[in-house]
Amino acid sequence: MTGQMARTELGMNAESNQVEKLFTRADGAYVFARWGRPIVPVVFGVDEATLAVFKGAIEAVVVLAGHKMDEVDTELGANLMMFFCRDWAELAEVPHLDKLVPDLGPLVDKLQRADANQYRIFRFDEAGAIRAAFVFLRMDAHLEAVSADTLALSQAVQTILLWSDKAFDDMPPLAMIAGQSVLRPEIANVIRAAYDPVMPKAAQDASHALRLAARIPQPS
Repeated sequence: MTGQMARTELGMNAESNQVEKLFTRADGAYVFARWGRPIVPVVFGVDEATLAVFKGAIEAVVVLAGHKMDEVDTELGANLMMFFCRDWAELAEVPHLDKLVPDLGPLVDKLQRADANQYRIFRFDEAGAIRAAFVFLRMDAHLEAVSADTLALSQAVQTILLWSDKAFDDMPPLAMIAGQSVLRPEIANVIRAAYDPVMPKAAQDASHALRLAARIPQPS
């Protein structure tokens, strides 16, 4: 019995360490947040077929989390905004975007210098929960090679929580099975645990990872 308890505790500690890494930033700070309101997505710069793929992926991840979507956000209209472009300079031409992203000019310069192809910005409410997210995607050769299904699911996963800036450096959140992209089970389990109603909407203490790990099913 003691040996079984020791193995269980060892498994929990390993699980907790893995969860903690997902929300520990490059500067060593533990920062977690989930959405505090229903998600209202809008996607700019894509055709109707691609729009449907993205909204479907977002809905699938929201259902997985046990969260909600809505038709309109009373404060912002839409609170998850995705922008597709061919060149970062195009963002400066989007009407009123500079009001939503006050430092848009410097951001465009930064993205151009870095030759980046994607960037995400989160906004938070008074409790620290996510109240809005802005996703910018520049369709370079790399992203052009990614299917719409894969790109949509990847972005949906990366916006459902405030992950660490290094969370998926070693392993992406998706895996390929029979030629189709699927969410890795361990990441799906973290998302479900994060949206447990008894869990806080935001946390900055690594002990939060222990509480998450305790809600993740252990392998039999």
